[in-house]
Order: sequence, then C-alpha cells, then structure tokens
Amino acid sequence: MSTAGLKKSRTRDMTSGSIVQQIIMFSLPLMLGNIFQMLYNTVDSIVVGNFVGKEALAAVGSTTMIVNMLVFFFNGFSIGACVIIGQYFGARDMEKLHKSVETTMAVTFVFCAVMTAIGVLGVRPMLRFMSTPDDVFEDATTYLTIYFWGISGLLIYNMGSGILRAVGDTTRPLAFLIITSILNIILDLLFVVGFHMGIEGVAYATILAQFVSAVLTLVLLTRSKDIYRLSWKDLSIDFKLLGRIFAVGLPAGIQSVITAFSNIFVQSYVNFFGSSCMAGWSCYNKLDSFIMLPMQSMAMAATTFVSQNIGAGQEKRADRGTYTTIGLSVLTTAFIALVLVIFARPAIRLFSKDESVISFGVLFLRWNTFFLLFNCVNHVLAAALRGRGDSKAPMVIMLIAFVAIRQVYLFIVTHYISNTPLLVGLGYPVGWVSCFILEVSYLIYRMKRGWKTVKV
Repeated sequence: MSTAGLKKSRTRDMTSGSIVQQIIMFSLPLMLGNIFQMLYNTVDSIVVGNFVGKEALAAVGSTTMIVNMLVFFFNGFSIGACVIIGQYFGARDMEKLHKSVETTMAVTFVFCAVMTAIGVLGVRPMLRFMSTPDDVFEDATTYLTIYFWGISGLLIYNMGSGILRAVGDTTRPLAFLIITSILNIILDLLFVVGFHMGIEGVAYATILAQFVSAVLTLVLLTRSKDIYRLSWKDLSIDFKLLGRIFAVGLPAGIQSVITAFSNIFVQSYVNFFGSSCMAGWSCYNKLDSFIMLPMQSMAMAATTFVSQNIGAGQEKRADRGTYTTIGLSVLTTAFIALVLVIFARPAIRLFSKDESVISFGVLFLRWNTFFLLFNCVNHVLAAALRGRGDSKAPMVIMLIAFVAIRQVYLFIVTHYISNTPLLVGLGYPVGWVSCFILEVSYLIYRMKRGWKTVKV
C-alpha cells in the first residue's frame, strides 16, 4: 500500500506542524468522546438514584471496580496495538500497519469470548470478596451479570476506536459515541421509568447502546478505503506481531488489572460504612471520572504523538510534545476541579436527593479533587513512555504507588489511627502523590541517561 493514501485520508500526521495545535485538535474529540462514554454509567446512576433508590445506586457504583478490572486488562492490549500501529504509521510502513489491524481485531474477538465467560462466572465470588452488603448484593449481581453478557460491544468499540486514534482519526469515534449515548439515555428512561424494569433496565440499556457503537465501528473499518481498512478475508493472527503488541501492552494491562483489583479493596473499606457512604462514594467517583477526562484524553494524545514521532525518528519533537501535553493537562484539570469543588453539593445532588448520600459525596469530592493535578503528570508521562515502547517502567511505578503504598496506607489508618470515611477516601490521593514522586524521579533519571526507546 502506498503512502499517497495518507494525503487523502482522515488520518492525522503528528510528525510535523504546531505541537500545541496537534495535541489540542487530537485531544478535543477524544475528550468529548470520553465524556459521552462516561455518560453510559453516569446516566445509569442518575436514573437509578432518582427512580429506583439509594441501594440500587450503591449497587451500580460498587460494580465499577469489577468491570474495570477486566476492561483495563483488555485496554492494555489496546494500548500496545495503538503504539505499534502508530509507529508503523509514522514510519510509513503500510504493509505492517495493515497486518497489525487484522491481528488486533482477530485477537479482540477472542478476548470477547474469554471475558464474557470470566465475567459472568465470577460475578458472585467477586462481590462476596468485596464484602458487598446484603441489601445491595442482589441488585449488584443482576446488573453485573447482564453487563458482562454484553461486554463484547464495549471491547469491540474500544479497539476499533483505538485503531482510528493510532492514525490520528478521533472525529468519527466521537460521532458514534454521541449517537449511542443519546440512545442509552432514551433506553434508560424507557426501560426504568416507562417499563419499570429497575436495575435490569439500566443494564440492558447500556449493553444495547454499546453493541450499536461496536456495529458502527466495524462497519466503518470494513467499508473504509483508508490505510487502516479491516479486511475480513485477511483476518488472522500474526504471532510475531502479536508478541510485539503484548511486549508494549501486557505491562500496561497487568498494571491496570492489579490497580483495579487493589481498588476493590478500597471499595471494601468504603462498604464497611454502609449503603449511604457507598452511594456517596459512587457519586464522587462519577464526578472524579469527569475531572480526569482531560488528562486521560491528553494522555491518549501523548501516546499517539510520541509513537508517530518515534516511528519517524523525531525524538526531540516527541519530548517537546510530552512536556506540552503535561502543561495543557494541568491547566484544564485545575479549571474543571475548581468549578466542581465550588458547586460540589449541587453536583452530588444530581445523583441523589438523600442528605446522607450528599454529605458523603461532598466530603470525598472536596478533599480529593485537587490532588488530581498530580495525576496529570502521572498519566501523560506513563502514556509518553508507552508511546516509546517502554511499558515496564510505568507499570512498576504505578503498581508501587497505586497498589502497595495505597494498601499499606489504608491498613495503617484503619487499624492503628482512625477508621473514618475521610481517611479511607484519602487513599486515592496518597497513591497519586506517591506515583508523581516516583515518575518525576524516573524522568530525571532518564533525562540524564537518555530515554529508553523501543522502535518496532
């Protein structure tokens, strides 16, 4: 396949032009897309909290970490694929880029079957492990079981949109998310308010919307005439290429899974305080996820920017892009955090009118939010390292900070200082600050010794 197609495509070549403009133009559709993707579970929480009850709201919130544990592992594979595809795109090696797309999608279909089975069979043991209260347990089981039966839609969309991101196309995945998010809202209201299906209704609404996004993405990849076109007759697994993808993606997946597993312990600490605290924690987590959207979107931009420039042999431009992205991420996150802290009570009230739930939600939001500025550096630096093919360093650093240090802190404060909701909630910032210190130290070390770059 010739490189001429690059000029006619909707891809974005990030190896030239203004760095700030490239990062912003790439990140904005991503951020909007992530907002709409967040609307899936957020709308579920709003509908459940207002039309079903706080126990059901706590049930939906308490399942987040379990879903994340499996999805994050898959997303590690997705990161590896995006880095490899991005580097081949930057190097203009279109034959290997095509093979990467076919291998990536073939393995995705395998993941769909495996994760559906693991999720459905593991629902009750995982909820028991989290010490889920009896008044929440059955609702959580119902929601999770339905969710895992439909998880293939989420995985296929995430990988398809990841392929598009790797070559710089973030606009069409955004369009698909807008369509399916609106569909999800309509189905939520129809199933819960209209048909009185309760927590089952929000689960079915979510997976149906996700399947629509998956179908739209597959149709685009299949019918496209662009360089990333998915050819069903060529669908196969190139195991040598798969090894390269896993070399980058597996450390990211392992880190994400273990971190999510560690967060199940955090949820179990929160569960100790009852359904009101659980619901308040759930509300805080929904808003926390929105605050993190800019840094996550810019981190994705950093991965694509760095991988393309490393593929093109432009390491200094990759460095400048990394530092620029950190600055943009900090400024954007600080503004959103300030607004949400000022309007903390009305924001939490969107999810629940229960005063005890609101009090817990406001407590967590106001104490934790500004610590997310440390996480801006954490996410972008980790993404930049992965864009260079170095996934082991961010994996080790984040496991130390988000798992070891966080769990040691929680054990000490709950057993030897004071077991209170506030101190438990501060377990997240303790991990973020620790990670910041370790990553900046690693950055200084790499600046002196030179970056570790793994070109494909």
